[in-house]
Amino acid sequence: MLKIRKIVCTAFLTVMSVSLILATTNGVSHADGGTITGAVTAPVPKFKKDCVVYIENVPGDWTPAQNAHIDQKGLVFIPHVLPIVVNTTVEFLNHDNVLHNVFTPDKIADKFNLGTWPPGEIKTYAFKQTGAATLLCNVHVEMEGYVVVFQNPFFSLTDENGNYTIKDVPAGSYTLKVWNKKYGGKPQQIEVKSGQALQLNFELKK
Repeated sequence: MLKIRKIVCTAFLTVMSVSLILATTNGVSHADGGTITGAVTAPVPKFKKDCVVYIENVPGDWTPAQNAHIDQKGLVFIPHVLPIVVNTTVEFLNHDNVLHNVFTPDKIADKFNLGTWPPGEIKTYAFKQTGAATLLCNVHVEMEGYVVVFQNPFFSLTDENGNYTIKDVPAGSYTLKVWNKKYGGKPQQIEVKSGQALQLNFELKK
């Protein structure tokens, strides 16, 4: 699951491709699907950003179409939180002028350690289980990020105001949940109808 290859794109294109992956991973089209929108609030306002609102267990074969990317730039994982569909391969880039190491202590990602590598190289890992994997760097202990792996692509990463939108959801009865790195939120039972919109909010609590 691990490999190294040379970076063949500029930093600008890399950042753009990260955005593209996030958009297309959740871009499944259902002409008769519904839409879910809402907002997340948190005890500490900064934590309403980078939550993942998601639908649990949507029937279907949700094979990822392409790889996802996490960059390391300015001693920060970009994006801070990356939601993906299970079996997605994530490419870990290094656009800093220093060595980086990426590892996780979490079993859902086999407690992987990609080793240490210089600028201008990429390492990859395929996430085969659902759940959240914390990303750390043993060279820079202040670095922290997350890959959150889901069964299906019906999820949305909240913006700085806590807002989210999940589009093209197949009609049916589901459980809507929220993931946050610090707080929890109460699951909600929902009924999605063709062509209709739901508005559902989450209040995160300790």
